[in-house]
This record gives sequence, C-alpha cells and structure tokens, in this order.
Amino acid sequence: MSFLPPRAFETFAANYPEVPHVMEHNLCGHPLMELESLARLIERLPAKNVEYAYAKQPIGISGKPPVPSISAADAVRQIDSAGCWVAIKHLEEDEAYRALLLDVIGELEGAITCKTGKVYHPQGFVFVSSPNAVTPYHFDPEHNILMQIRGSKVMTQFPAAEEAYSPARVHEIYHTGGGRELKWSDDLLPGGRDFALAPGQGLMVPVMAPHFVKNGPEVSVSLSITWRSQWSYDEAAAHAFNGVLRGLGLNPRRPGRWPARNKAKALGWRAIRKLGLK
Repeated sequence: MSFLPPRAFETFAANYPEVPHVMEHNLCGHPLMELESLARLIERLPAKNVEYAYAKQPIGISGKPPVPSISAADAVRQIDSAGCWVAIKHLEEDEAYRALLLDVIGELEGAITCKTGKVYHPQGFVFVSSPNAVTPYHFDPEHNILMQIRGSKVMTQFPAAEEAYSPARVHEIYHTGGGRELKWSDDLLPGGRDFALAPGQGLMVPVMAPHFVKNGPEVSVSLSITWRSQWSYDEAAAHAFNGVLRGLGLNPRRPGRWPARNKAKALGWRAIRKLGLK
C-alpha cells in the first residue's frame, strides 16, 4: 500500500527542505492510528516516551505545563472529554509503528537524499488532542511532516532564520541542553502563516521553523514523521558553538540555512565535546 499519492511526492520534491507546504496522504483509518491502539501503545512504551498536559494552554509558556491527574492512556481513551493533549514520542521504539514510519519515509527518500543527503535518525510522534487544544509556540530540530489523521487543526508557522521569531540565543541554549520554548508576543502574529489541516492532509515544517498549533472543535489525531540530515546536524552544532563564542564575549554570526554549510563551527563544537570541555 502506498501512503502518499504521486502528487504528494511531486509537491514535496519541489519544496523540500525550506518551503512549507500542504500535501496529501493516505493514512486516515490506519488501525495503528485508532485511539485504543494508541492507548495500548502508551501502556507498553516507557513513561519517558509520553508527554501530556491540559488542553487549555497559552500560545507562550515558560517551562513545562502541569501534568493532569488522569493517566496518559486513559486521557487518550477519554480524549473527547479529558481536556488534554497527549504526545507519544519515539514511535520507532515499537516494532509495528517503526515499520509504518519507515514505509512513509521510504516513499519520500528519493526526494530527500538528492537535496539534504542521507536520512538519519527517523522518528515518529503522535499527538492526540481534546477539542480546541493549543500547542504553545516552539521550534523542533528535525525535518518534519505533520500528518492529520482525525479532526482538524491550524498551524501558524514563522520564518526559521529570523531573529525576531527565534532568537539565536535561544537556539544556542537549546543545542547545549536547554529548553526550546520561545517567548511569545502578539506583535509577532502578522509574521506568521496559517496552514489549516484536515484529515488526509500533511504539512512540511522546515527545520527549526517556529510555530504554534490550535486544534479545531473535534478530537484531533496527527502523526509527525521526522528525520535528520547532516545539514541539520551541522546547523545545530554551529548554534552550540556560537553559544561557546558568546560565552567568551563575542557576538557570533548566526548559522546559515540550507544550502549554506556550517562545517567549521560544527567541527569546532564536536571537538569541544570530544575533549570534554565546557
């Protein structure tokens, strides 16, 4: 079975890796994406693979939101009334879900490797959300396609490399072990672009593109397929190296976006880590 129609591959190939775009998929109704299947997945995965919180969140938060008293598995089973969102992380640790993840990435691999090279560290995440849930403003370090399976949502996405939306200092902190939450201001909103997703649609999110998500009035289930490339690793390492330079009182230039190369700073950061320096 093909999970992506030919038109989706063509759209992806024309826009990857830097242009966000909506594409079609055929994953709706897959048995692994049913609520009971996901609840059972939670029960067999390590606790560290599950993150959940109350659905009513502001766009901007500081730190991790409080954990509901209900279990994550029960929150999924009762998601229509639980008032929660549940993130199931690292699907690749489960044999059945890993096979699904690799099948989907395999359909895109030809378009990926010709631009950003070999696919590294494929991962999968499922987000199960009560009606009107909000995922606060943040960024992710991976290449990412968010596939809507059930319900609807709107992702508001911002340019990946502009200081106003994701300050370099936040990246430097994150890539040396800190958090990735971004400071929100309503003044940023005009710079965002809304992408509405219905079941059967997916959205490509460029590496580190800031975004927040608002779910529609129904229960939402979405699957995030992610991977890394050498380019994404080098950009992340360059951010970390810039943090070292800033700690020395310098004001380093922000790493370049694709297809810019960040090899020198990336090698510098890897040397620091290898030597165990701080």
